[in-house]
Amino acid sequence: MDNNMEKFSIKDVGVKVGLEIHQQLATNKKLFCDCTPIESEDYTIKFQRKLRASKSELGEFDPAALFESTKSKTIMYYANHESSCLVEQDEEPPHELDEDARKIALTIAAALKSNIFSEIYPMRKTVIDGSNTTGFQRTMLISQGGFYNAGETKVGIQSICLEEDAAKILGEEGNVRKFGLERLGVPLVEIATDPFEVDSAEIKKIALSLGRILRSTKKVKRGLGSIRQDVNVSIRDGKGVVIEVKGVQQLDQLEKVVEYEAKRQHGILKISKNIQESNWEYNNQDKKDITELFTKCESKIIQNAIKKNQKIMAVSFKNMAGMFGYSPYEGIRLGKEVAELVRFFGIGGVFHSDELPNYGIEESDLEELKNFLQINENDAFLVLASPEEKIHTVIDQIVLRIEHIKNHGIPIDTRLATQSGETKFLRPRPGAARMYPETDIPPIIISKDELIDAEKNIPKLWDDSIKEIETKYEMNQQLAEQIFDSKYIELFENIIEKIKTNPTFVASILCSTITNLERKGLDSNLLKNEYIFKLFELLEKDQIAKESIEIIFENIMSKKSKNIEEAMKNASIESISEEDVDKIIKDIVNKNQEIIKNQKERAMGPLMGMVMKELRGKASGEIINKLLLKNIKKKLEQD
Repeated sequence: MDNNMEKFSIKDVGVKVGLEIHQQLATNKKLFCDCTPIESEDYTIKFQRKLRASKSELGEFDPAALFESTKSKTIMYYANHESSCLVEQDEEPPHELDEDARKIALTIAAALKSNIFSEIYPMRKTVIDGSNTTGFQRTMLISQGGFYNAGETKVGIQSICLEEDAAKILGEEGNVRKFGLERLGVPLVEIATDPFEVDSAEIKKIALSLGRILRSTKKVKRGLGSIRQDVNVSIRDGKGVVIEVKGVQQLDQLEKVVEYEAKRQHGILKISKNIQESNWEYNNQDKKDITELFTKCESKIIQNAIKKNQKIMAVSFKNMAGMFGYSPYEGIRLGKEVAELVRFFGIGGVFHSDELPNYGIEESDLEELKNFLQINENDAFLVLASPEEKIHTVIDQIVLRIEHIKNHGIPIDTRLATQSGETKFLRPRPGAARMYPETDIPPIIISKDELIDAEKNIPKLWDDSIKEIETKYEMNQQLAEQIFDSKYIELFENIIEKIKTNPTFVASILCSTITNLERKGLDSNLLKNEYIFKLFELLEKDQIAKESIEIIFENIMSKKSKNIEEAMKNASIESISEEDVDKIIKDIVNKNQEIIKNQKERAMGPLMGMVMKELRGKASGEIINKLLLKNIKKKLEQD
């Protein structure tokens, strides 16, 4: 087996990429009821469900649903009357399709030159991870075909669907998974592109161009979580296997995710070749209970498992020494693939022979284990601890995965994007049995008038919208692009329309100031639009200085204050008259005559720091600068 780690180049493996964009629509209602999707942590309703896999109309189980059901989770739901009703609780049939969502979806399809169907059939898509109370997601195929241009690249459209968003996950505790229902049923469009081959650096531009077409309609939600990119990745030698990576929330992640996933797939092909050469075959005697054998093992992980009455099992793999630790590329190992699978079942981890002795497991423990398993230096093994009721299922899944890698290469998974740009196992890829007709909603007939209206409502091109902002608000192109792409465009237009202020200044605050605070790890979702609007009102009335805005934002975004009034009080922000500002500056100048005497007008620097410490947020920088310079000159003239 070749243990030399190679340098990976994405250009050598023939990567194909397809995007799936999920965009929430800006409607006042959910897709199949009249509830308003208000984000809230004040939950007044609580109930639980246990979801299980059921057969499709053809009598088949969907593999992803079957796999999820092996985890046997209890699902706890939290809701409030403001944002959910009996429809979300699956206690009442869905109401009629929301008209606004229907119109927006048709407009988006028309903008992408997609062929809209005259009859649309609502379907049920099996989802039993708990994110839907019903065990399925309602979805409708609106159109197929079409294209858009991303610079000089023409990107084809496969399909456009109108569907319900899933519930928001609140966390997991042991065997209980928690969801909030405020987001469940929010209308969104899913747009799938044709697969394309481009340099990985181009992928962000392709996704950005599609997002801009959607934003141009001014009928879609903005901000983190309102648009999600799933990406399908395949490589030339992967025998047609396409891996879906879900949950790319930021465009900057896309390039990293595609590069990592291509590297992982190519690495698995190398691992597959090595397993084939080992001639490994599995039989049931290769799995043994070692709980008794490891009672004296001093590993804290092992001892904790024994205290919890868990089973400790070892699985031997003949002729596979070195295989679990083999790393064809940095960060790609069979051991890592197995560890991800084990975590899916809620088990903390798994030890493999290539990383032992370690974690408190000594050489003497290993010798006893090898004798017990009757294996030699050419063999490998795994050790894992789990509650008895699930350990055999977990081992079966590990063996099935390794057998698949050996015989077929890349396992057909759905994976999850991480913040670092890596991907991790989420579940097996769904099959055809996942989708079946919705029996509670009749087919939706699309009239010729609706198609004509959709064509009429096609938005301006993004370039035209930017030029319009540049001209209307007299700002540069870069800032116009930033404000249009941000979640604050409607707020920006509202502020300029109702408050007498400089558009460039407002756009800079909304784009640069808030973004800089976000980079410090602060939460912009705490900054409600009404707070921002009110601050610009206070500024117009000279009740705060420009410099106060960032201080107030920071106070709210860091959770120190819940509203503007509290933030102003906590930061000691009050507007004072120019006369009072002059008195404070004069006092500081008199106390620091020595600095002025030595540094003359260069004393502006050190004195400005002292003055700002006293007056930051209470007066504008321009006034402070003017009065400080005046007082320094006056002091120099007196001398």
